Amino acid sequence: MNDTSRDRTEQQLREALGALACNVHATPDAYRLARGDWLRRERRRRLVLTALITVVFALAILIGLWVLNQNPSGPGVVFHHTHGQLGPGRDGTAAFDLIGPL
Repeated sequence: MNDTSRDRTEQQLREALGALACNVHATPDAYRLARGDWLRRERRRRLVLTALITVVFALAILIGLWVLNQNPSGPGVVFHHTHGQLGPGRDGTAAFDLIGPL
């Protein structure tokens, strides 16, 4: 394909598109309507994103509180040899049987 046929094809396309573009007329408020539509979609997107983040955050907090509220199935790590009571014993001495032998 030589330069003259390429130039001719380009010229024909330019004329065809120019003729087509002459028939297209935008309404005077087309930009305002398109911008309003875009702003509505942007607000909706932000609202949905905010709601989704709030729901995920609330679920994470609720699951964390539920897990922390569960009773341990075995003895605890810190209080695993509790033979005595906390604080001073009956004889006035403090009971230090919380951790067990070290």
